[in-house]
Amino acid sequence: MQIDLASRDIEQQLTKRTSFLRTVRKYWMFYIMMLPALIVLIINNYVPMFGIVIAFKNINYTDGILGSPWSGFENFKYLFMTSDSWVIIRNTLLYNSGFIVLNLIFPLAFAIMLNEIKNRFLAKMHQTVMFLPYFLSMIVISYLAYAFLSDSNGFLNKTLLPMLNLETVNWYFTKEVWPYILSMVNTWKNMGYYTVIYMAAIIGIDEEYYEAATIDGASKFKQIFKITIPLLAPIITIMTLLQIGRIFNADFGLFFQVPRESGVLFPVTNVIDTYVYRTFITVGDIGLSSAAGLIQSVVGFSLVFLSNWIVRRIDSDNALF
Repeated sequence: MQIDLASRDIEQQLTKRTSFLRTVRKYWMFYIMMLPALIVLIINNYVPMFGIVIAFKNINYTDGILGSPWSGFENFKYLFMTSDSWVIIRNTLLYNSGFIVLNLIFPLAFAIMLNEIKNRFLAKMHQTVMFLPYFLSMIVISYLAYAFLSDSNGFLNKTLLPMLNLETVNWYFTKEVWPYILSMVNTWKNMGYYTVIYMAAIIGIDEEYYEAATIDGASKFKQIFKITIPLLAPIITIMTLLQIGRIFNADFGLFFQVPRESGVLFPVTNVIDTYVYRTFITVGDIGLSSAAGLIQSVVGFSLVFLSNWIVRRIDSDNALF
């Protein structure tokens, strides 16, 4: 009996191997076409992963990466055992969680509204205007924010607040308002990108669904909630999962450039990326930066799989993989 099972396993392995070789011989030209992209992928995405060892070493620039002594988990302990560890982790997770929600609600709403504009010229113009901030660097955006928030010449303090008979605010020394400011800046910058993606998905929905709903007397709101949003569920899930994968990564430019390094704002603007940067400037240890990057990658990788597993259990058709 055992001999029969073993021979059957061998036969199955030989069959699979023969099938694979037959496929390669049949489509060998496509494999050759894929080879350059595969080589670039390996060189750019996998060879640099050797640098993970830096996270476990006390890097000595004289001895190099391989010659530097091992430090074990000391870099990770330094990152999590400092007095600021809770603050930076809390800020990173809360900000990114809020960004995920805002980058879903507002772009989806604007995509639906733009799709209702029958004048194609106006629709394209609105898309272009909304998409433009996505291409601006955070340095440019930080100066735009400063033009609004400057203590002496900012638009808010110079024009808007006096017009409303309100007292001026020292924005760069008022930490309570910055969670809202950073959320608005991030949403404004990325809204065009997500709106275009959702609009492309909406355009792909068959018009017959809406025609049938109109004949049945369904209002626009019912069509949105009963047709548009359910049919957008797969793309919404994909975009959300991709953002969840970066929930431990913060937009360095947003949290470093826009608050203009105001120390008073550190309790609400300091995240993992800015903390690691400031620590590296002070200490000069790239092992700490590598440890932080490794943690962010592992946590993001794990969260994507966990989130996708939950989605698959709820509705397998909307899962990413």
